[in-house]
Amino acid sequence: MKNKGMTKSTHQAYLNDACRFLATVNEAETRRITRLDVMRFLSECREKGAGDETRNRKLSSLRSFFKALIEMEHQDGNPAAMIAKSKQEKNRIPVYLEENELERLLQAIQGKYYARNVAIVLLMAFAGLRVGEVHRMNVQDFRQDGSVHILGKGRKWRVIPLPDPLQRVLREALAERRDVRQGKEQPFFVSQFGRRLSIRMIQTVADDTIKLLKEAMPALADKKLSSHKLRHSFATMQIRSGTDIRTLQELLGHASIGTTQIYTHIDNRQLKEAMNNISAKIPITRRLK
Repeated sequence: MKNKGMTKSTHQAYLNDACRFLATVNEAETRRITRLDVMRFLSECREKGAGDETRNRKLSSLRSFFKALIEMEHQDGNPAAMIAKSKQEKNRIPVYLEENELERLLQAIQGKYYARNVAIVLLMAFAGLRVGEVHRMNVQDFRQDGSVHILGKGRKWRVIPLPDPLQRVLREALAERRDVRQGKEQPFFVSQFGRRLSIRMIQTVADDTIKLLKEAMPALADKKLSSHKLRHSFATMQIRSGTDIRTLQELLGHASIGTTQIYTHIDNRQLKEAMNNISAKIPITRRLK
């Protein structure tokens, strides 16, 4: 997985899945593991509460594990290869924050490294970056023309032209940035110890700010918000502003346009107009008020 350039978080997740599976086969030789062993493991995961998405990731982990064993000539067959993936919900409406809620979110940002934290939240909420993409950003990725070059999923680069207000915030964060103590890389976001800010710390910055937002806006108390929901909020704003689906796909770095299309269900003007066209034709009886 390292040779293929997969992220550390994906690497760790796949490794954990493979180890947990192997713990269920009673130390059997991998050559003796069958399709039934894999199916039994996935069924147990479902019984313990794993959803379709999690189950499919575990299946992908095991497929990759056995494929690697085949490549290393340790065995001939892949017992996970022919097992069908679970059907996942399609067009599920994503959780997001409204524009006024995002404004209150920015007002809630606190901490010693204020400019850095504002830049982190803005990049997720107003540029659509994933947590891992914020983590991997280097100083040279913020170009003089005001764009950022982002290394996304699948080791694919994309260019995002930033609006002026966001450029100013990034420059301020860069001016207050601590010097890096070791390594040749120049990470954009640096911890108090002079190292690249970890994914967990970036999530903490967002989660702590969201917690303060919920305290300020009790109506959001039951809303399942996280750092990734800020990316959903960005996509929602773009759709409502009239951005076409192909452009949004490029901005978000989605490999498939099908992934981007979930956001079209949030504010689809054509659907509303179609329904409004028949509103005058609905036969309401006079007895109803």
